[in-house]
Amino acid sequence: VQLQASGGGMVQPGGSLRLSCAGSGFTSEDYDIGWIRQAPGKEREGVSCISTSDGSTYYADSVKGRFTMSRDNAKNTVYLQMNNLIVEDTAVYYCATGSQCAVAAGEPIIYGVYRWGRGTQVTVSS
Repeated sequence: VQLQASGGGMVQPGGSLRLSCAGSGFTSEDYDIGWIRQAPGKEREGVSCISTSDGSTYYADSVKGRFTMSRDNAKNTVYLQMNNLIVEDTAVYYCATGSQCAVAAGEPIIYGVYRWGRGTQVTVSS
């Protein structure tokens, strides 16, 4: 039973990346799932999450309009399409499943985390 995040890399500002989070050993669509990132020297920050209860997707204000989270239930995979990347997006990105996706103080949060995926490094640099 695991989550595996992939798709990170190094890009220039303005570039794009698509992260994937593949679940194995369980059905990810049964759980709320989100992306969380941690930049060097900073606390973890919720980036986006999908709620299974109403199908809503929530985003941090810092990524709205640039990032899109989606889900492919047939592949048991969620994606994070990241466009117009900026230096401040540099971080290790993790996916996680949990009991609830909700927004608190403008930040999408996965409550009651069941599983963390191994992170993938995203570096935005000129």
